[in-house]
Amino acid sequence: MTENEFIEGLQNHNANAYGKLIDDFQQKVFATCISFVPNKEDAEDIAQDVFMEVFNSIHKFKGNSKLSTWIYKITTNKCLEFIRKRNTKKRFAFMQSLFGNEIPIDKSRYFTEMNHPGILLENKEKSEILFKAINQLPEAQKVVFSLSKVDGMSYQEICDITEKSLSSVESLMFRAKKNLQDSLENFYKNNK
Repeated sequence: MTENEFIEGLQNHNANAYGKLIDDFQQKVFATCISFVPNKEDAEDIAQDVFMEVFNSIHKFKGNSKLSTWIYKITTNKCLEFIRKRNTKKRFAFMQSLFGNEIPIDKSRYFTEMNHPGILLENKEKSEILFKAINQLPEAQKVVFSLSKVDGMSYQEICDITEKSLSSVESLMFRAKKNLQDSLENFYKNNK
């Protein structure tokens, strides 16, 4: 089955095409989700949302990019949307706590699942420290760094997904690495 036949099958709601979609992309989508949102249950929920979006929007796919690029773009957007909503809820909970209505959400408890196959660190503690540092990056840097270093995508793939120029992606990656280096140096200095 060619990619065009595959896409046509998806657009015609062919069950075999959807089975192939799940087989081909389930692990990749989940891996991307968990690199942005390192909590297994949340990553699974986001991955399901991604496939629902693909199912509901496949008729809008024009073929201007590869299908995989389009799916990764949806995945990245769903992850960022989830993170924004979660951060809004945390701010709301914090505001409530100021007035005695509720205890603030413990942000550190969010980082409980560190089994991402792309991160080969010595132990869970180091993984948590790294993911917390990545999570503190500005959004554009976090996207570029995660897609490159966690998901192993090329700069060209990242350009296609983020719709940024190569020089912009390179610049974001440089700044992300610098910010992570500074953040991790400060962490280790303060925790000796």
